Amino acid sequence: MEWQNTPKMIVVYCTLAGLISAWGISGLLVMVDSASETPPGTFFAVIGLSLGFNDPVSAQYIGLGLHILTGTVAGNIFGQIALFWRKLIPYDIKKGISLGLIVGVTLWAVLFLPLATFGIQPRLDALLASAPNTYVQNIASHFAGIYPLIVGGSLLFHLFYGAILGFLAGRMAELRLLSSNVIGNRIVE
Repeated sequence: MEWQNTPKMIVVYCTLAGLISAWGISGLLVMVDSASETPPGTFFAVIGLSLGFNDPVSAQYIGLGLHILTGTVAGNIFGQIALFWRKLIPYDIKKGISLGLIVGVTLWAVLFLPLATFGIQPRLDALLASAPNTYVQNIASHFAGIYPLIVGGSLLFHLFYGAILGFLAGRMAELRLLSSNVIGNRIVE
């Protein structure tokens, strides 16, 4: 299959790696909810609540969906950038993980930090003063005063996301190279 030998497959690998990584991190976030004695899905509910969804179930599903979508799109963008800047193609696991860590930190700094600082936290503060229901009030009060912990913890989670993303993308590219009998560390066109 000629199309599989093109470097464009790296976009597919990175997108798939982003999707799998986002699901993995989402599972860990549900475990964090359990450890912090909040209902499962609280993290995702915060995303939904900050967008104005005050229904507990809707807020959680909207938040989860956006979280998975963001991780998938981040992987896709990484793959597309790698097509144009060939030094960023994760040819193997080692290079994939190092590049994935860069993607994770970039995602944290460019997307999470501004959204959390200028969108989510101000919305939670406003909901603390006037929540539409008890569920929203409980979530807003739980997150009051722990913003620095959330920012630090999210950096670790984004690094973990990046490591998984890079590992998976690098391994898929490595397997493609091995199955194509490509000699060296280059994907040929």
